[in-house]
Amino acid sequence: MKNIYLYGMIIASNSFRLKEFLKPDKYSEIEESFRFPGGETGTCATVLSSLGAGVILDGTHIGRSSAQLIKDFYKNKLVNCELLYFDDSFEGLEDYVIISGDIRTPMGTFGHFFSSASSGGIKHWNKPDEKAVRECDAAAIDPFFGEESELAAEYCVRYSKPYVTIDCKYDSFLHRNSAVSVISGEGLSNDYPNMTREEMFPLFQENGNGLTIITNGGKEFLYGRKGGGIKTFRPFKVDVKSTLGAGDTFKAGCTYALSMGMNDDELVRFASACAAVAVSRYPSQLDPPTAEEVERMIKSR
Repeated sequence: MKNIYLYGMIIASNSFRLKEFLKPDKYSEIEESFRFPGGETGTCATVLSSLGAGVILDGTHIGRSSAQLIKDFYKNKLVNCELLYFDDSFEGLEDYVIISGDIRTPMGTFGHFFSSASSGGIKHWNKPDEKAVRECDAAAIDPFFGEESELAAEYCVRYSKPYVTIDCKYDSFLHRNSAVSVISGEGLSNDYPNMTREEMFPLFQENGNGLTIITNGGKEFLYGRKGGGIKTFRPFKVDVKSTLGAGDTFKAGCTYALSMGMNDDELVRFASACAAVAVSRYPSQLDPPTAEEVERMIKSR
């Protein structure tokens, strides 16, 4: 069993699936609602455990509103929560996601969470654990915690541990030293709002020492390495129930494939199949893809 260190965002996620998406001044019927651990790293941990990898979870401080949820959810999974800091003085970070068909809108207090820390307030996240990085087989690092995220990457470089990261800038330390760097449409629009995928890909490709992937939802996406060509991959077609967690599941698939020593083409295919299984059900966080389901998805093509 592979031992994977995850550093990043772990929250309580509240998901509401509506019969019809919200309209001003009109009633909307909630068809289903669920509460589960989410965030880029929380969802990644859930998927990796389902695939059969052991996970060491680190990152966000867990506040009082979500502490019991996190403890109960992961206690029977291959997820070690010993590095998490449970802080009763902190309410905790949650998001609220409205879903209808393939449309989703997240809401939360992330702006306040980060602006408070940057203006001298408490950073409600851990410093990465050097020992855990040294002893892992591979890692995945969210970029959201600034110098602490970069420190996690520095530990990976120091101990020659390959890592996956997401939505970094092309000239960042995290991207440059990653084994796999996944850039989403949202990441591009946030950092490079006036640039297309095709314009940005060469910059990411030539400034990274690993594999760069720029996704495109359910459409054909780009991947490749410095000095090589640009390859494309067409995602698996499935009946989409919800896209919630699709990107985080893709990240988990990349991390698992990296830890298993898959080549670039195999990694991209495996991660895409993971995401395809996830979007075919709702909520995938409570029914994550298994290795067998992913292999069946791959063979279906």
